[in-house]
Amino acid sequence: MKRKILIGLGGVLLAAIFGFFLFAPGMIERDMNKIDGQPLIEVSDEAKALHATLEIVDLHSDTLLWKRDLLERSDRGHMDLPRLREGNVALQVFSSVTKTPKGQNYDANGADTDNITLLTFAQLQPMRTWTSLLERSLWHAKKLETAIETARFEMYQVWTPADVDRLLKAREDAVKPVGALFSAEGLQSLEGNLDNLDTLYSAGMRMAGLTHFFDNDLAGSMHGLEKGGLTDKGREAVRRMERMGMIVDIAHCSHKCVADILAMAQRPVVSSHGGVQATCKVNRNLTDEEIRGVAATGGVVGIGYWDAAICDTSPRAAAKAMKHVRDLVGIEHVALGSDYDGATTVRFDTSQLVQVTQALIDEGFSPEETRAAMGGNALRVIRAGLVPQGTAQ
Repeated sequence: MKRKILIGLGGVLLAAIFGFFLFAPGMIERDMNKIDGQPLIEVSDEAKALHATLEIVDLHSDTLLWKRDLLERSDRGHMDLPRLREGNVALQVFSSVTKTPKGQNYDANGADTDNITLLTFAQLQPMRTWTSLLERSLWHAKKLETAIETARFEMYQVWTPADVDRLLKAREDAVKPVGALFSAEGLQSLEGNLDNLDTLYSAGMRMAGLTHFFDNDLAGSMHGLEKGGLTDKGREAVRRMERMGMIVDIAHCSHKCVADILAMAQRPVVSSHGGVQATCKVNRNLTDEEIRGVAATGGVVGIGYWDAAICDTSPRAAAKAMKHVRDLVGIEHVALGSDYDGATTVRFDTSQLVQVTQALIDEGFSPEETRAAMGGNALRVIRAGLVPQGTAQ
């Protein structure tokens, strides 16, 4: 009798374990990446026609973090290849998230806890990713590379300016492939060793923010405890990134960190995803002085679509933030940075980006201004940023 009970309990335990690994990753993502279901704005024929001609670039998504097939349309999250193509996205920047603190908030987080470790278990990732942040980034790079190899003519990897040109040439045909550029949300994945920048570069990383939600040995985070500026190691990281052709991203950096990067930058800098304090006074958003600093480097400000970036989820709120950047420093410094699949709630997914096109038209953007803001500016900065210093263009 006892044996039968033990066997029965063992069966229940195995079923529970199997159920956890089968269902938990999807349940976690559904809870974290949402669409709020509020009404969308009416889209005109004019907006649809213009949208179909755009080369759209989104500077930030966290889709690689989640366990789902990038090539298949999903009923959860905000982005996959079918939806990117439906939204007419030309180039998507895919970020590697390697560590987030428990109780994550915008005000103050320590670096002593990590949510991603449990996710690596639940998603049955390779054991090497359970304890190594570097291996987590390399795993994300491999996931993206595998998707690109499988999709063939539908996805192109972007490592060089020539890859950008090849992508845009290919998009003249009916298939209209989507380009993919690999980035990092925080360089804690270096694990204290700047030589790991070379490892990540070899894996395809071409853009990186120095910090995420906590301070690290490179710089202070806007959401960290100390919120300091660049450390000596951080300054060397910026110099190395600029030399090798890895774009520096100031998103999530503390205000001191942003000031330090802008003061030393020799190449265009991006703020890949966020908002502006003029339209949404949240600590992570850029001040007018910081926007001017990004513009002085020749860089761009990527505007997101979630509440903490634009104090709403309406495409009109995103357009108002983009209008502020345009009016302050010029249209050439406006870009998109959705933060799709980044534990965000939004109004529309990437298949519905015509919502932003319509909102820009309604804010008085001309067709050429809309073309620049939706992707032209980002393409310019990416082309420039991917060239290693000392390399002839």
